[in-house]
Amino acid sequence: MPEVRTVFSSRVAFAAAHVVADPSALTAPGAPAALDWDATLAFRQHLWSWGFGVADAMDTAQRNAGLDWAATRTLITRSASVASGPLACGAGTDHVGDVVSLAEVVAAYEEQVAFVEGAGAQVVLMASRQLVRVARGPEDYMAVYSGLLKQTARPVILHWLGPMFDPHLAGYWGSSDVPVATETLLSIIGENPGAVDGVKVSLLDAAHEVELRRRLPSGVRLYTGDDFHYPALIRGDEFGYSDALLGILDPIAPVAATAFACLDAGDLAGYDAALEPTVPLARHLFGAPTSAYKTGIVFLAWLAGYQPAFAMVNGATTARSVPHLIEAFRLADQAGLFPDPDLTAARMRAFRTVHGA
Repeated sequence: MPEVRTVFSSRVAFAAAHVVADPSALTAPGAPAALDWDATLAFRQHLWSWGFGVADAMDTAQRNAGLDWAATRTLITRSASVASGPLACGAGTDHVGDVVSLAEVVAAYEEQVAFVEGAGAQVVLMASRQLVRVARGPEDYMAVYSGLLKQTARPVILHWLGPMFDPHLAGYWGSSDVPVATETLLSIIGENPGAVDGVKVSLLDAAHEVELRRRLPSGVRLYTGDDFHYPALIRGDEFGYSDALLGILDPIAPVAATAFACLDAGDLAGYDAALEPTVPLARHLFGAPTSAYKTGIVFLAWLAGYQPAFAMVNGATTARSVPHLIEAFRLADQAGLFPDPDLTAARMRAFRTVHGA
């Protein structure tokens, strides 16, 4: 079990963790995912050691982007077996492919929810591409979610992933009009008291998030998934604050832990000073096309020495250009994210040589 470096309590914060592909596996885009399990689990221990919960088997781990259900099941089981801190795992419908009915969507959700709960992890009810395809309107989302929430063993985290992260999720909650979709979400939460721990919102719209946060029932958290505006949203205002379930916490965990400790101490200036240098990096990594953000995150983990190779499932290392990754290196260096500068420099030189940069 790793040494706990930082403890903070003023916010609940989950770092959405990436997976490490096995660079020696004979794989190809579309082939079953092959992971380097030692490096994958060691990175989760790294996040727990800084005081964060781990949000696993979600989009940062390449769900719906190469991490198939077989590898996902193993990931959930192995992460749960070594967990030294909070663990929340995505339960979705991605293992069933095409569906034609709501009943099939519900059955797919039930299978994955049962698996996550059986592993002892908290459930994140992931947004479902399959539900988008078959739902006719808000009433179908109400029916599916209300039925699921009556069955879960403990309060779950709902998941609103915007189309900038996954274009297949456009119109989630039954409407492309965000205010209308918000009303459906609030109705689901309101009609299932005690079943929802919180909702992760990844729309990159800070004003909407603040408005939604203020309307949530007492005891229901808003977990920001806004990788552009997270410092202000987590800092909060006189009416409240957002907790966090963020992909950007994957590469910035040590710095973010320092910031959260400042919040505990009431040191708002220290909090701002710690997180401010990470914002240019976050906006670069999550810039359009936002769905490709995982490539930069894995690249930085390799440069920082948290994994032995720059490798991703589904061949996703090519989803970002060489200039994009070089800029990510520069911004991460400015934010102080590399614990071993000599190792990082050597790996960056090798990367530039191989790519003729």
